[in-house]
Amino acid sequence: MKLRILGCNGAELPGHNSSAYLIDETLLVDAGAVCSVLTVREQEAIRQILVTHTHMDHVKGIPLLADNRCIGQTTLPFEVVGTRESIGALRDHLFNDILWPDFTRLPDPEHPVVRYREIVPEEEFGIDGYRVIACLVNHTVPTVGYRISSGGSALLFSGDTGPTERLWELTEGVDALVVEVSFPNELEDMAVVSRHLTARQLGIELAKSRRLPRRILISHLKPQFRDVISAEVAALDLPGVELLWDGAEFDF
Repeated sequence: MKLRILGCNGAELPGHNSSAYLIDETLLVDAGAVCSVLTVREQEAIRQILVTHTHMDHVKGIPLLADNRCIGQTTLPFEVVGTRESIGALRDHLFNDILWPDFTRLPDPEHPVVRYREIVPEEEFGIDGYRVIACLVNHTVPTVGYRISSGGSALLFSGDTGPTERLWELTEGVDALVVEVSFPNELEDMAVVSRHLTARQLGIELAKSRRLPRRILISHLKPQFRDVISAEVAALDLPGVELLWDGAEFDF
């Protein structure tokens, strides 16, 4: 699997895009940054978007992608894949013909550019040759992490989460874990309220795993605190840990 980091930040500033992870050019995990990074041709290759949750920094690229797709050279649909709660929120509060046109009915109801697919946590499902399982994590809105496998490779995405449990049971056989650390240790109170992680909390969380992946990729940092968080993560002295950056590419 090829992983391309379109955006990996917990806030937006120039040069710092919000969460979007592209796998093998066709599968997205979240869609904070899509149209501002990908060319039209690259956008047209996307077939599915796995949504961890519906906070704006994780879904704001979906309506813009739908608009580009609708007027592009291809109007082939893409699937927005998520839990019942996430799909319901997108349907009711985004693609509702008020905040944005309902692209599940455009360019016409028989051939829409957006299709929804509801999934159930803990029920493994197939998607274009990948095997995927979602697990509930601990955030302020219903949120899941995703374990995605293909052939002999597997990736695990935490989504936005505070201290959690089930996620750490899914690390067995995973090549890389993409896990959030949003705040520096000194803002742990804010992390607790918003259900995110600090570096100190990450150390506690990783200890719950029976076998850690070879690579642990840190995401969702608030750009204002990147240097501080980087030092605090380094102080954990754990093998295979590195901070992600926009534009990074990996092969697994």
